[in-house]
Amino acid sequence: MAGYDDRDGFIWMDGELVPWREANVHILTHAMHYASSVFEGERAYNGKIFKSVEHSERLKRSANMIDFEIPYTVEQIEAAKYEVMKANNLSDAYVRPVAWRGAGQDMGVASARNPVRLAIAVWEWGAYYGDAKMKGAKLDISKWKRPSPETVPSHAKAAGLYMICTMSKHAAEAKGCSDAMMFDYRGYVAEATGANIFFVKDGEVHTPLPDCFLNGITRQTVIGMLQDRGVTVHERHIEPGELEGFEQCWLTGTAAEVTPVGQIGTYSFEVGALTREMAEAYEKLVRE
Repeated sequence: MAGYDDRDGFIWMDGELVPWREANVHILTHAMHYASSVFEGERAYNGKIFKSVEHSERLKRSANMIDFEIPYTVEQIEAAKYEVMKANNLSDAYVRPVAWRGAGQDMGVASARNPVRLAIAVWEWGAYYGDAKMKGAKLDISKWKRPSPETVPSHAKAAGLYMICTMSKHAAEAKGCSDAMMFDYRGYVAEATGANIFFVKDGEVHTPLPDCFLNGITRQTVIGMLQDRGVTVHERHIEPGELEGFEQCWLTGTAAEVTPVGQIGTYSFEVGALTREMAEAYEKLVRE
């Protein structure tokens, strides 16, 4: 497949459908220099974007958390997402809205006078972890930690927060892994680089408390699914030493969906019945 800058189709930018190759920004765009950007990752199934409004609402909140206002309502963002899907003739797609401070009068840390821009791109995207959805992903353990909410707006889906995720995933891939698990600034288990994490022990589920990282929409969905099945879910701080006692593990995220994990560092997990049940149930839910 061609690079993401060299494709046919259209990208929605600032209220207009722009030919894909012409959807560009100036080199002095503020977001490129100072990470003043927020985004969403969404999936459409059979023409319907799963939890679409929740994603649009979070995009607006994320922008507010890093001190700017997106000049479009949730309803306008919703309409734009479906407009660009139709323009690209896609019903099953990955949807990427991104909002940022553009080029303008300011080119220092402050950028209050620069325009806020919004774009939405869609494309076909298969399984995020490839065949790991069947056999279980292999995860490295990152040397980078999710930071304290006193140092960053940790509940925003902001571009700058993914810098350590990129470095962690590069290091993991160099070791033959699909991804990396990260600890938080206190040393508790946090998440993978772009997905939340769940563990199973004695029929109960344990997942890290999202007090310094994103409480994913897929994470919340899966917790609800588990509770509907009568499965006990513990949202809590998880110590590194507990990893050896867990029997199963999976990741959740819009891109990851529900992906089993077979190994984290030296710790191994079975792709067990509950993991497979949740993966299959999620696949069914998003297509209802």
